[in-house]
Amino acid sequence: MTTGRIDKSYPTVCGHTGPVLDIDWCPHNDQVIASGSEDCTVMVWQIPENGLTLSLTEPVVVLEGHSKRVGIVAWHPTARNVLLSAGCDNAIIIWNVGTGEALINLDDMHVDMIYNVSWNRNGSLICTASKDKKVRVIDPRKQEIVAEKEKTHEGARPMRAIFLADGNIFTTGFSRMSERQLALHHWEFTAYRKNMEEPIALHEMDTSNGVLLPFYDPDTNIIYLCGKGDSSIRYFEITDESPYVHYLNTFSSKEPQRGMGFMPKRGLDVNKCEIARFFKLHERKCEPIIMTVPRKSDLFQDDLYPDTAGPEAALEAEEWFEGKNADPLLISLKHGYIPGKNRDLKVVKKNILDNKPAGNKKSDLINAPKKAADASNPQNDAKLDEILKELKSIKDTISNQDERISKLEQQLAKIAD
Repeated sequence: MTTGRIDKSYPTVCGHTGPVLDIDWCPHNDQVIASGSEDCTVMVWQIPENGLTLSLTEPVVVLEGHSKRVGIVAWHPTARNVLLSAGCDNAIIIWNVGTGEALINLDDMHVDMIYNVSWNRNGSLICTASKDKKVRVIDPRKQEIVAEKEKTHEGARPMRAIFLADGNIFTTGFSRMSERQLALHHWEFTAYRKNMEEPIALHEMDTSNGVLLPFYDPDTNIIYLCGKGDSSIRYFEITDESPYVHYLNTFSSKEPQRGMGFMPKRGLDVNKCEIARFFKLHERKCEPIIMTVPRKSDLFQDDLYPDTAGPEAALEAEEWFEGKNADPLLISLKHGYIPGKNRDLKVVKKNILDNKPAGNKKSDLINAPKKAADASNPQNDAKLDEILKELKSIKDTISNQDERISKLEQQLAKIAD
């Protein structure tokens, strides 16, 4: 990683016609990124393996379905090519990026702006925080709310809600007196009760007005809180014993942060006992913040680096849409993470020559072994040949007519003279 000022002419990704409001790197392909914009679209991009040499203006696919700006995009944690987007139309859409289709549209569950959306560990549920002060737990494939909590935080300012590895929900928000709060919620779905209980932990922090953004490491159960406009990062350990949320420490700096990014665990330097790396956004620069645990031994620290989620998807998109669930496929970081070669993202739209029954939704998926139905199906080949012959015949007819018109024009010119 090099440091220093980026050249003003450095290439960018610039295909949206409005400001970009959110981005998310794909957990199963290090070269793929999704972006949501004020232009009401979601775009998915393939970044060249060695970085940009020219500005990238053509996305691999444009996903259109929202009627207002798209402020949230989030890849599914375990299923390949499944992407969630949420817009200011109060709708959540779940896409199969491999076919460019919107397969689930949750447009009647939120009556007000959605502040954030979080997948649970195996991607079977989502939780949302909304301007109506509710936290909802939603089963997206059944398209139903399985639990909800009213007035999670009573203040009017934005809140956040994220799933933890054990299924509990961690929230940040504001009290009625505008104090910043964090809370831990246990919920259990039954057929008879959909309301979440009171939080098992609720802590008031301070009176700053910056929204607290939670970043969660499921391997160590540590939550890092970065407030917009703060110059500090506070971190806490979540345990199953009272008081459940344990304050650990605070990282402080001089300049306030405008935003924050979080490096995936497999990108950390295990030789230096690095447990977290943030990318702090300033007005004119992006500063890496590296958190390490001081250890004298040069040996691999098993307690700091339990097996973590790797880059392989546990499910294909169609398997998840059909109802299957799977936990992340874990990898060891003992010898560091060596990235494999990423295959190019491919989007296979429905083939107009394909006469398979409409009920059969099987299609090629990004990075899946290529089935190439359009190349191997003899019926398709025959139809394609037939169309090409007809096209050639039409071209020949047009060419003959052009010659005929030219001759007639010459005869007409002689008569006129």
